[in-house]
Amino acid sequence: MGNENFQISREEFDQFKVILEDWISKDASIAIAMGDSYVYHSKSKHHFHLDLESSIHPESIASRVLKTRKKTEALMDHTVLGEPYYAIGYPIYFKQQEAALIVILPSSYTEEKRKPYKFLTGKQEEDWTPIPIEQISYIESLQKRTWFYAHNEQYKTNITLKELQTKLPEFFVRIHRSYILNIYFIKRISKDLASNFIVELKSGIELPVSQSYINDLRKVLEF
Repeated sequence: MGNENFQISREEFDQFKVILEDWISKDASIAIAMGDSYVYHSKSKHHFHLDLESSIHPESIASRVLKTRKKTEALMDHTVLGEPYYAIGYPIYFKQQEAALIVILPSSYTEEKRKPYKFLTGKQEEDWTPIPIEQISYIESLQKRTWFYAHNEQYKTNITLKELQTKLPEFFVRIHRSYILNIYFIKRISKDLASNFIVELKSGIELPVSQSYINDLRKVLEF
């Protein structure tokens, strides 16, 4: 199993499994690719028949990560490992060698991941209130905490903007490192004296649009 030139024991690789198993699904398998082969794998029962003994497939997540050195994730068809699967790959270094850590999940994972929130539960003082997602005008990261706003009320949530961005409905768009906006609450978009875009909400609140997110807003609103 794997490239013998690296001469790394299974015990050394098992440290990754110990770290990851508290965070990933029990249905997930873990693999590490180095050079042109998989040098480690820990298969779940769900992936017992996956073919990880052969050299790395050129279209696999492992191959992409080794080439780009970037985190990569995608739903793959049966041509790579013999059955459809969802994989997330991370570039790592092991024994001063470039490697790819691959988490292999059932193909259904992508559907679960993309299932959007229907509500957020917010806290005010010692009370919690579930708010339908379509009633939330915007979400803000402020002083290392996340707040959302609905009906002119402010609520605190423990979910970060980064986490929220992956599971909010398509009518929410990130406009700034500190703001995610519900486009149905937009009154107008204008520019300030420095030609920076400003979004005015129907409530009169103004939110800045950073240069790094303006293209996302343009794409969603087609302007």
